Amino acid sequence: MLVVIGDLLEDIVVYAGPGPVQHATDNPSTIERRRGGSGANVAAAAAALVPTRFIGRVGDDALGRALVLDLAAAGVEMRVQVEGRTGSVVVMVDDTGERTMFPDRAAAAALGAIDDSWLEGALLVHTPAYGLFDEPMATAVRGAIERARQGGARWSVDLSASSLIRAVGADRFAAELARLSPDIVVANADEAGCLGDALHGLAPVIVVKHQVRPAEVWVADQREDIAVDEVLEVADTTGAGDGFAAGFLAGLLRTASLASPIPMGREPTTPAPSLSRELVHDAVRGGHRVAAGVLRSRGADPS
Repeated sequence: MLVVIGDLLEDIVVYAGPGPVQHATDNPSTIERRRGGSGANVAAAAAALVPTRFIGRVGDDALGRALVLDLAAAGVEMRVQVEGRTGSVVVMVDDTGERTMFPDRAAAAALGAIDDSWLEGALLVHTPAYGLFDEPMATAVRGAIERARQGGARWSVDLSASSLIRAVGADRFAAELARLSPDIVVANADEAGCLGDALHGLAPVIVVKHQVRPAEVWVADQREDIAVDEVLEVADTTGAGDGFAAGFLAGLLRTASLASPIPMGREPTTPAPSLSRELVHDAVRGGHRVAAGVLRSRGADPS
């Protein structure tokens, strides 16, 4: 099972246009509201491919309840804490399809201690990096990762945003990841650029996305570039990176001879088998396919 720990939020998507945005005045637009949050996006896209559980926190309000029901309807097994106010993200999409985001994470950032039972059956735990640096969520997420890995699960981390790396500081960010020692790191070119050479060696498997250019894939310090199929009509880039992560991680789970999970509280007797280059490369191609579906759609769910 894939277990995703992250945010479940409302996306308030503003599609600007027609025409370029004019600052300090009115602009024509279309506004849509939908389920969002990087963790929720990954879980929703992955659930069509592999058994997937989402762990997060929403507010004790009508919006939070609606978002939980919506994500569950996508086939995701839900484990959520309920308290406070549900968060939202304003997403500005320009006439090229590029997006700029303004998050207010609210209850999602206040995720508390995660019960061991919520981690049962995990073969792969995925977390966006923002969950590792904002308290109290960071303590809860780090503790859950440690316990899941004791049960034989692998841990994948998405570097989330270049703005996060700059806010934390590239040196501290890289040092913390090195200390936590993820099994898989996923980043885009901007995030990888923020870390520079410090990115290499952070994990046995590192994938750097370069939009329409080939993805840079490192397995045990050996690099290969995996080509991306052309997407002729891009409707919206929102969630494309999350779609890639979903397809990539689902590909690893569907084809890898991963060890069975060990009951929580017991130590693994043997380490999980390594991931081969061929397996990782095939999974990256699967990630590209899911991301392409997201790019062709308005919103973060692949068509």
